[in-house]
Amino acid sequence: MEKVVLKATKRTVTGKQVQQLRRQGRLPGVVYGHNIEPTPISLDAHEAGLTLPKLTSSSIVTIDLEGKEIPALVREKQKNFIKNFFTHVDFQAVSLTETIRTYVSLHFFGTAPAIKEFQAAIVTSMGEIEVEALPNDLPERIEVDLSKLAALGDAVHVKDLPIPAGVEVLTDGDEVVVVATGTKDEAEATEFVEGIEPELSVERGKKEED
Repeated sequence: MEKVVLKATKRTVTGKQVQQLRRQGRLPGVVYGHNIEPTPISLDAHEAGLTLPKLTSSSIVTIDLEGKEIPALVREKQKNFIKNFFTHVDFQAVSLTETIRTYVSLHFFGTAPAIKEFQAAIVTSMGEIEVEALPNDLPERIEVDLSKLAALGDAVHVKDLPIPAGVEVLTDGDEVVVVATGTKDEAEATEFVEGIEPELSVERGKKEED
C-alpha cells in the first residue's frame, strides 16, 4: 500500500465544544504512543472520511502534525452510523525501527468444494490474528483460501496461513480459522458470507464528547 498521509493540527477544543469543530468540517482525534504525549488533534473531516475506511488495524498512516510526520496505527474509530460520518479517531504513534504487536485481518476468498459436494456450511471462528513485526512489515491483511475445504471436517488452522517474512504469529497455530461442517453452532461460530470482511479497528457509535 502506498504511503498514506493525513494532515492534522493540534486541538485545544475539548468536551462538548468539539461539536463546533465538526460543524466546521473538522474531525477531532488524538495521537499517543511512541515518543509523544497524548495530543488532541483535528483533521479535515472530508479527507479523513475518504481515507479511514480503507485502513485496517495493521495499516501504517503518517500523521502530518503541523509539519512533523508521525507514523501511526488507527486504534479506534468512532462513528455516527445513522448519519454515516466519523466523530472521533485515535492514532497510536509507532517507531518504524521497533517491533509492535497488533492484529491483522483475515480476508477469505475462493469457493469451498465441500459446499457443492456435501452441502457443507463454511464456518469461521476468527476474523483476525495477533502478530508481532516491524511496522513496515505488517501486511494489510492475510489471505485465507477457501478452495482447500474439499470435504466435511476440512479446516484451515492458523499455522496453515501464508505469513509474510518478518512477521511472527502470536495466535496459537492450532486454532481453527475456518471449517467445513455439516452443522452450525450459532453460539460459537459465524457463518462466512463471501465478500464480507471483518472491520478490525474498533468502531463505536455516536460520541458527542471527546
